[in-house]
Amino acid sequence: MENPERLARPEVQALTPYQSARRIVAAAGGRGDVWLNANESAESDDYALRNGRLNRYPDAQPAEVIARYAAYSGVSPESILATRGGDEGIDLLIRTFCTGGRDAVLQFPPTYGMYSVSAETANVRVVNLTTSPENGWTPDVKALEAALEKDPAIQVVFACSPNNPTGNLLSPEVVSGLINATRGRAILVLDEAYIEFSPDDTAVDRLERAPHLVIIRTLSKAFALAGIRCGFLIGSPAVIGMIRKVIAPYPIPAPVADIAEQALSDEGIARMKTRVLATLRRREELARALRALPGVLEVSPSASNFLLVRFAESARVFTGLWDRGIILRDQSRQPTLAGAIRITVGTDEENALLLAALTELLGEY
Repeated sequence: MENPERLARPEVQALTPYQSARRIVAAAGGRGDVWLNANESAESDDYALRNGRLNRYPDAQPAEVIARYAAYSGVSPESILATRGGDEGIDLLIRTFCTGGRDAVLQFPPTYGMYSVSAETANVRVVNLTTSPENGWTPDVKALEAALEKDPAIQVVFACSPNNPTGNLLSPEVVSGLINATRGRAILVLDEAYIEFSPDDTAVDRLERAPHLVIIRTLSKAFALAGIRCGFLIGSPAVIGMIRKVIAPYPIPAPVADIAEQALSDEGIARMKTRVLATLRRREELARALRALPGVLEVSPSASNFLLVRFAESARVFTGLWDRGIILRDQSRQPTLAGAIRITVGTDEENALLLAALTELLGEY
């Protein structure tokens, strides 16, 4: 058959896929000596698989991993679902609660791109309520209430705290507003992929009083395990039970469960917390150094492991660093983020290389 791609669903043919960090660099032929574009951990722990027998299917939801993550999060095991990274959690929520061609999701851009990509893949409409840097990219609760009243097709609302790519947290008052606005109307999803960098600001304690709230978590960031693709959904047992109907039969491979179980031990959690403290130190040192450079217009406050930086010559800075093998993430096409580049906090050595290259580039300009 000629052109079999024409058999794909129309919305998939028209879809622009999520531009992951690795995909962008590979497509453009970048060499990538210093990777500061994917919000990965700068350091890694060493793990060894404890069971080499892989001839049996894994547990659908590995009991010890679930138990340990439930204890770590302070909820019951019935409130936890393990997923293939936070991205699968996004996809599962849309497939569980939205009907393609009829329903919609709502998001607050600038924000994580997979909310819209997963929705569009499922032929689910995306409603955008753009936030503004003038108020710290805080969602407008009144605007959300009006949107839900106007558009009853909105089934899921996505909010990210700390937000990617801006780094800002949602205040407790805003979280309460979002919960109250969506109560009885939609599922509210709070994406807490970066919450370990600001653990006191989790919304987990809201779950008991907000059964329509679901929280996304991951081991990719603070736990330094982006390579194993393991995430979690935390919600009421009733909502988690609905999502269990949709998830694949064996979503968590046995080696992933083995490493996740080790990472969630007392020793693994202690290592994570030590790594977070080191990352926070380097983040503040990097932010101070960046603010002192000519051509840096703004370094936004961040509650995560990255910084959003506005440059007077952002395109030239991004390209100049790229040519030197230092890979950052250009955010200038996102709403309200003209001239902005997102920089993952690296090791001390990586940050020093970045600052030296920036000093050279900005001096040339």
